[in-house]
Amino acid sequence: MKSMNLKKLLFVTLFLMLGLLNAQAQTGNIQGTITDENGIYVPGANVYIESLSKGAITDFDGRFTLVGIAAGTYTLNISYLGYADVEQEVTVSNGQTTAVSIVLNPSNVKLDEVQVSAYGLSGQAKALNTQKTNLNITNVVSTDQIGKFPDANIGDAVKRIPGITMQVDQGEARNIIVRGLSPQLNSVTLNGSRIPSAEADNRNIQMDLIPSDMIQTIEVNKAVTPDMDADALGSSVNLVTRTAPQGFRVSATAGSGVNFITDKRIWNGSILVGDRTNNGKFGYMFSATINDNDFGSDDIEAEWTDEFEYNTGEEDEEGEPILEEVDVDPYTNVTEQRTYLVQRVRRSFAANFDFQINSGNNIFLKTMYNWRDDRENRFRLEQEILDGEDIEVGDFTVSSGRLTRFPAEIKRQTKGGVAGGRNKNRRLEDQRMQNYTLGGNHLLGSLKMDWMGSYAKASEERLNERYAEYESEYIVNNDNSNPRYPIMTAANASDFNDLGNFEFGEITNENQYTEEEDMNFFVNFELPANIFGQGDGSMKFGARGRFKTKERNNDFFEYDLEDDFPTLLDVPTKDYTDPEYLAGEKYQAGNFASAEWIGSLNLNSSNGEAVPDEFLPGNFKVKENVFGAYAMMNQRLSDKLSVLAGVRVESTKLESDGNRVIYIEEDEDAGIEEGIEVEKVSDENTYTNVLPGVHFKYDVTNNTILRFAWTNTLARPNYVDLIPRAEIVNEDAEVIVGNPELDPTTSMNFDLNAEHYFQSVGIISGGLFYKRINDFIYTFITESEDDTFGAGTTGYDIFQPLNGDSASIFGAEVSFQRQLDFLPGFARNFSIYLNYTYLTSSADGIRNEDGDERTDLDLPNTAPNMFNGSLGYADKRFSARLSANFSDSYVDEIGGNAFEDRYYDTQFFLDFNASYAINKNLRIYTDVNNITNQPLRYFQSVKDRTQQAEFYDIRFTFGLKYDLFKK
Repeated sequence: MKSMNLKKLLFVTLFLMLGLLNAQAQTGNIQGTITDENGIYVPGANVYIESLSKGAITDFDGRFTLVGIAAGTYTLNISYLGYADVEQEVTVSNGQTTAVSIVLNPSNVKLDEVQVSAYGLSGQAKALNTQKTNLNITNVVSTDQIGKFPDANIGDAVKRIPGITMQVDQGEARNIIVRGLSPQLNSVTLNGSRIPSAEADNRNIQMDLIPSDMIQTIEVNKAVTPDMDADALGSSVNLVTRTAPQGFRVSATAGSGVNFITDKRIWNGSILVGDRTNNGKFGYMFSATINDNDFGSDDIEAEWTDEFEYNTGEEDEEGEPILEEVDVDPYTNVTEQRTYLVQRVRRSFAANFDFQINSGNNIFLKTMYNWRDDRENRFRLEQEILDGEDIEVGDFTVSSGRLTRFPAEIKRQTKGGVAGGRNKNRRLEDQRMQNYTLGGNHLLGSLKMDWMGSYAKASEERLNERYAEYESEYIVNNDNSNPRYPIMTAANASDFNDLGNFEFGEITNENQYTEEEDMNFFVNFELPANIFGQGDGSMKFGARGRFKTKERNNDFFEYDLEDDFPTLLDVPTKDYTDPEYLAGEKYQAGNFASAEWIGSLNLNSSNGEAVPDEFLPGNFKVKENVFGAYAMMNQRLSDKLSVLAGVRVESTKLESDGNRVIYIEEDEDAGIEEGIEVEKVSDENTYTNVLPGVHFKYDVTNNTILRFAWTNTLARPNYVDLIPRAEIVNEDAEVIVGNPELDPTTSMNFDLNAEHYFQSVGIISGGLFYKRINDFIYTFITESEDDTFGAGTTGYDIFQPLNGDSASIFGAEVSFQRQLDFLPGFARNFSIYLNYTYLTSSADGIRNEDGDERTDLDLPNTAPNMFNGSLGYADKRFSARLSANFSDSYVDEIGGNAFEDRYYDTQFFLDFNASYAINKNLRIYTDVNNITNQPLRYFQSVKDRTQQAEFYDIRFTFGLKYDLFKK
């Protein structure tokens, strides 16, 4: 939306406001807050004045507002699942806003003359009430409900929600996939403000960066409304931080544990303090949490090929060796064995304040700072076949189509960092995310206005990341008899163990820095309007501006220390062979240069040189400005049917700067030396999207609801894909090319959902959804036919993002959660939580390396089956829960052909947690995570063909939780 249009919108708004000030004298307003018995706000409560057929729903801060009410005395009816209904009289005066405060108490179920309470249901009640009263299709999880699962970060908590699966990093859920759509196609906001991404090459939000203790509610909007940002093709996930309670509250957790993969400790702790002044006007909430986890992973990786050629020993007319191909079964031409040692320290701090100026005006400030140190050593044994002109007859063996023996290049690589300080001889990845939000809610006559401004920044810094690599060549046996666990071993064991055979390869030092800054501003206005004359209704309109800057600035240096450290015998080493290696004891790591030795090296400009082609193509700066405006109406068409309809317009302008590297071939006659040429590149991209939407909600009964939605959403391309850059990776014979002509991906979405809520706090629901996606983005792989990108790049694989034609997703979701309070005896304390999602998809316009369209592909990241389940038990003191999470395998990355496609394998996680209340305020707890020892696994083309398998083992934690409420 152009700025002039926004100015017109603001002018019209001011005109309407002046008119409403006169109307204020004829009516009054009611504004109130609703809390539970502990003084904690309850969202999603239904507030209704039956005599006026007028109602409102409390927001996440338990606040509701009723405007344009004639002077008089009325009865407010408040209903909330799991809580007793409340009636409260309120008197409205002309030109005044009347403030009310209401407390809800849990309802009890009377069975056989015995009072039975539903233990531990308050969190579930808050979540389900919010979900029930929302007009659009959502899933809501409260912080109390999160506490029932053994989830330390928000990523692990979100994966319990229907239709969601997570991609993991070092055993923790990091990237969110909703309804089969890639992480960059989903938006994640904090209190309605977009969270920036610390990753350089995509828009993914690092969900494992945010501890679950810091969040009050997770709201997954699967059908967005016009007042939400449109870049939520899969969904919009809103994380709501805690708000100051109505009275004093303190909460603390302290715990420890052990990671069985390393037998090293876990420490965690958190504290929360909040209160409100005696007059109720000013409230505050401070919270902090820390988690220190010393763990690791065991990882095997492989690259598969079905091509093999060797040197015949003859030459052609130009003196080039003649190569001949051999028909072979698919085999691993590269294998890697990796041992990771990781320490991850996650810290988070939040301070939230709110001030009630008067009954019609309040302002708030919400702040959060997340800081994670990720220290890592990695010891990698890489074995790569020598083929082509490097191998001749007699050097290899083919048995029944299997290539079982050949010469290979073997590399032992140690990854570390500098000694001392925060690095501690490890690579230190310093990730930070901070968010500061100032906003307000105001009543101007019958006009409701809310506004918010926010600043957010995410950064990732990796300084002095060091690698030391030593190389050797010898004959290896290639065992692919069990393709799930492929392995190469030295034909002669002495070759593997003789460190003198491993010669200096390289020592490098790299510094990486990526940051993304977001500034957000929005204002919303809402007016009462009965367009169809059927009762409650409103008109809402507003505008938003989002201003983003993303920058990556890396460098890379190589050091020639061959004379000082010619072989592995000449440096301190350590044997990292582990007889309990989780991929199998047959995988022997052997000796590597020690991390302490790498950390002690004095690397400077005198013994090293910069390698610009290693880092300049990846450096960029992007500015993205998004202006949006919307208008929508929310109208009750009858006692049972409501509609929300509107349109959103978003205008996007993107400016990018990057680098393009070209290799220069030596030409003695022209006096040209071999080298590289770096070209600065810039580009702009501007587009506007008009996105209408309609939502219907039909209340079959008070607790049975039907919903239908037609929405339109979009997903903007990754920044790095839009830069007209060229990056040559000689080691892998690849060229990575940008594409400034990419269009944003758009989607037309249809959702149908039915829900039935149990009064005893529970739900059974089912739904269908369909998405028609245009211009989805995939990576096209082809082979370079000339030296377009410089000398020697003929035959390199070119990777370039392209727009596909269209894709479609059809899916179904069912969900059930219920306290089994209808059962006799202690069995009534059991509860069940189940949900299942089915997906099917198709994609058109994806082309293989020959340029032919492929017809055999699903849309990447669409897992066909996803399931969550848990069985819980809770009485007055003891609670326990066994939780399962399953997601089916799916195509993750499209290759140049079907053989090269990469798949993310099936995941099945099983977790257990239990707690016991020592007294009203103190509880002891224990968690057991990853009981199934589920690896992160990718496979190539067919399920048995492992491309990566990374194991994490079981994690066990225990500790104390303390809670005190004082109203």
